[in-house]
Amino acid sequence: MASRRGFLAGLLATGLAPAATWADAGAPRWLSAAGLPDGGFALCGIGEDMGLRFSIPLPGRGHAAAAHPERPEAVAFARRPGTFAVVIDCADGRQTAQLAAPAGRHFYGHGAFSLDGRWLYTTENDFEAARGVIGIWDAQHGYKRTGEFASGGTGPHEIRRMPGSEVLVVANGGIETHPASGRSKLNIAVMRPNLSYIEDGVVVETAALPPAMHKGSIRHIAVSHSGEVAFGMQWQGDADGPVLVGLHQRGGAVRLCTAPDAQLRAMQGYIGSITFAAGQREVAVTSPRGGLVQMFDTASASYLRSDAMADACGVASCAGGLIVTSGTGDLVRLGRDVAQVAHPGLMWDNHLVAL
Repeated sequence: MASRRGFLAGLLATGLAPAATWADAGAPRWLSAAGLPDGGFALCGIGEDMGLRFSIPLPGRGHAAAAHPERPEAVAFARRPGTFAVVIDCADGRQTAQLAAPAGRHFYGHGAFSLDGRWLYTTENDFEAARGVIGIWDAQHGYKRTGEFASGGTGPHEIRRMPGSEVLVVANGGIETHPASGRSKLNIAVMRPNLSYIEDGVVVETAALPPAMHKGSIRHIAVSHSGEVAFGMQWQGDADGPVLVGLHQRGGAVRLCTAPDAQLRAMQGYIGSITFAAGQREVAVTSPRGGLVQMFDTASASYLRSDAMADACGVASCAGGLIVTSGTGDLVRLGRDVAQVAHPGLMWDNHLVAL
């Protein structure tokens, strides 16, 4: 009997093949980069049961990925200051294209697709000019680079598309870096983090932190169904920082989330990832340094509770709670039905991308 793949190849030759879907890639629920036991790296698909659906090699350490909204295709990004991004057909398990950051640029590890999947937007550093840019890539024509526009700040890290629109929101961390200085931070005394909202390549709104919070580097963001943006910070001051989590709705002021001093200190000044929980009324943040997952109430902008988890970083909502990844290889489901699945030898990287 002919294999399913052979059958589909025959249909493709006649132009009758159905479009591939994420079901053809094993129906993963999330994507995550991981380190492998042999020292290599991969992009992995994770199922609702926390089992591994696929593992596809990467040329270097990955950070996050962007999932195409219509087809089983993902773009895996190098960790800052990497210059590669790999386009992967997750159904076939093969690389279909590789993006290289233009001269004088490097990637920040994140990207986002347009609503129809035609365009990919990437956060980048124009390091000689010390400015953030958003690269534009044509996903319909082999991911050809077609242009760029300003990110609205320095050190753009995570980028998201607002629900049901082409407006982008960018977390400008405010930190100047240069490859010649490795991962050193060059402007801590004068850094100015912000959220920038961009439409048609133009910054249409900016939300900045209060002056006393200028060392709160905004790195990671999540967007609710209603368009509220939650952001996690990495404090660049001497202490652990007065606040690490904030909320913003377009047209309004930034709301900073309060937490007891002991809980704030426990995060060690570092938020690694952020997500809205399934009900959209709570925000979860992780700290691999603190080994914690913390929950905040969006209505009151205040701390709710914590769960301990060694080297916790990637986090996403799931049925009945949250799923969290660890650098130890563990996947943990928190909430109504607590569960843990170990993937020995894998070292999950920073982010868990929901499909």
